[in-house]
Amino acid sequence: QAQLVESGGGLVEPGGSLRLTCTASASFFSLYNMRWYRQAPEKQRELVASISNERTGRTTEYADSVMGRFFISRDDAKNTVYLRMNNLKPEDTAVYFCNIPAVDAWGKGTLVAVSS
Repeated sequence: QAQLVESGGGLVEPGGSLRLTCTASASFFSLYNMRWYRQAPEKQRELVASISNERTGRTTEYADSVMGRFFISRDDAKNTVYLRMNNLKPEDTAVYFCNIPAVDAWGKGTLVAVSS
């Protein structure tokens, strides 16, 4: 069973940057598409970014709200997926979760708080 651990969250001022890391203990990690979600207080979980596996070209997709500011990448040798977040805004405040949709695996999340 795949296990995911997120890290890299924290408190940052508006306009700042963070890089989230998700490390997976999963066989055949390189075959999986990967996703980052977020959930703000009293809101539904939202898909933020996704990246396909290498075989399908590591294609990336983003929510409109983060397009041009967030960048997802992966290092299959390290079983890791990243989310680089630039120009953070208060509305980016949320718990961010890593997900493997093929096996419905989720991490416990990492909190990102954007405030001055």
